[in-house]
Amino acid sequence: MTSHNDPTSVQPQPRRTADERHSTLDEFEERWRDRQPFFESRGYMFRPRLRPSWIPSWRSSGEHPMYAEDGVALPLRTELIDATRIEDGKLVYIKRIRTGDTETQIATMLSSPELRQDPRNHAVPILEVIQDDEDLSISYLVMPFLRPIDNPAFESVDELLDFGDQILEGLVFLHEHDVAHRDCSSGNLLMDATSMYPQGFHPVNLAAQPSFHGRASYVSRSSAPKPVRYFYVDFGYSVHIPPSAPEKLVVGDLGRDQAPPELSAEVPYDPFKLDIFLIGNVFRKQFYQKYTNVDFLVPFIISMTERDPAVRPSASEALQQWKTIRSNVSIWKRKWRLRGRKDELIETVAYDTASLVKTGWHLSKWALGLK
Repeated sequence: MTSHNDPTSVQPQPRRTADERHSTLDEFEERWRDRQPFFESRGYMFRPRLRPSWIPSWRSSGEHPMYAEDGVALPLRTELIDATRIEDGKLVYIKRIRTGDTETQIATMLSSPELRQDPRNHAVPILEVIQDDEDLSISYLVMPFLRPIDNPAFESVDELLDFGDQILEGLVFLHEHDVAHRDCSSGNLLMDATSMYPQGFHPVNLAAQPSFHGRASYVSRSSAPKPVRYFYVDFGYSVHIPPSAPEKLVVGDLGRDQAPPELSAEVPYDPFKLDIFLIGNVFRKQFYQKYTNVDFLVPFIISMTERDPAVRPSASEALQQWKTIRSNVSIWKRKWRLRGRKDELIETVAYDTASLVKTGWHLSKWALGLK
């Protein structure tokens, strides 16, 4: 039996206090903190926690660190940080990348002034590319701060249809400019929900107010003063294959969605048809598997996710198929709420009653020619 006095025995570590847990930065947070003055000189400010002069606010306020804004650690995405643009207070994302890598080349090409004028361009805008002043092999992409496409959840069939319009015209745009995304699952489709949150929201806890005190209030996509816009992000696996390229196939089995049957590190495949499958699977997972009143999506999903890539439509064909399907969705159905597959009976009755009133109101305005 090992003696309690044996120096080789494993001794239990003392439990850290709340102050210690919340005031200790992870290593990747420390790296960002150390570069904060550099980013401030370029016009971007990090949250108080990630500034060299930070003193935890709860030590003077008496607040529990769990409820303090500066007690919120960065999510474990070591190459990504939220920041505020000093000139106008807008939230942005800053992503650390290798200088001149393929992701930067593709993302900046798609964000050129000429291509940004095309309303079909749903590639995330690159606001600025900043090269590190200490390590020239490192650069930073500055982008608008975007939210997951389903946070908050879609409410009506109309909102689903608007998402489909945007994401499919965006795919046509990418493919017209010879870019295959190759990882366009739902995690890499985000939305600018600024107009839904008139008072803003916290960049880490998206449900909280910017101050972190209280829940952030929002309006639905349908009620927002400006349309919500959806974007393709993260071009880390993307390829640009110009028409003159002798080889238009790729290899690679990485990506968030491992369902496409052609994914292979050895057997070449068409990356453009891979995008078709991935987007079809977004509609399957995000809508068909969650809601009961979207059966009109079934033929579209089946077509997009055919096992044989050659049988799948091109992006432009998929968009035309989508337009045909959505034209057959009645205005009554478009205004109806999305019915959750897991809704209890009492929820269904309550929500359907509310949806009936809301839909009738919308139809009355439509019949009277009002917006």
